[in-house]
Amino acid sequence: MSVIDYIRQGGPIMYILLILNIIGFAIMISKLLVFNQEKKKIEQTAERLGARVKDESKNQDAGSVIELAKQEVSFEVSSLEKGLNTVKIIATVSPLLGLLGTVIGVLVAFRVMSQTGLNNPASFAQGISMALITTVGGMIVAIPHYIGHSYLLGVIDHLEVNLEKKIIHKVL
Repeated sequence: MSVIDYIRQGGPIMYILLILNIIGFAIMISKLLVFNQEKKKIEQTAERLGARVKDESKNQDAGSVIELAKQEVSFEVSSLEKGLNTVKIIATVSPLLGLLGTVIGVLVAFRVMSQTGLNNPASFAQGISMALITTVGGMIVAIPHYIGHSYLLGVIDHLEVNLEKKIIHKVL
């Protein structure tokens, strides 16, 4: 059986999971590309933010300068984080959608059993199959998105720490 057959057999929930999977992977790939570009130009960013901190922190003590540098970095990094919540939401909602498909599949199986009885097991096997396929589909979507979200947050944290160090080194 091909992947398309599994998606068809899983019903509408599988199509929703497929769309969420495509959206999530598109966001993760684009964020990886953006983060790699940011890593390459970290010196220019540190230079730009360092100059801004120097201008704003004239006649202030070192603690105030460090705090101002952290605020500038935080503002800069917050723009990079856009879209990561969507990946987190996909990772969180996908297993729930799989569970919803499971419940719908079991309901279909019981409805068929109540109408035809247990004389023909193949008639209600479709509902059970739908239930299992959507459960697996939800997990297949959720796991890589959860891993990707965690990885991308780690990359952002690493970038933020490096940027703070470079700015503080330039300013003090």
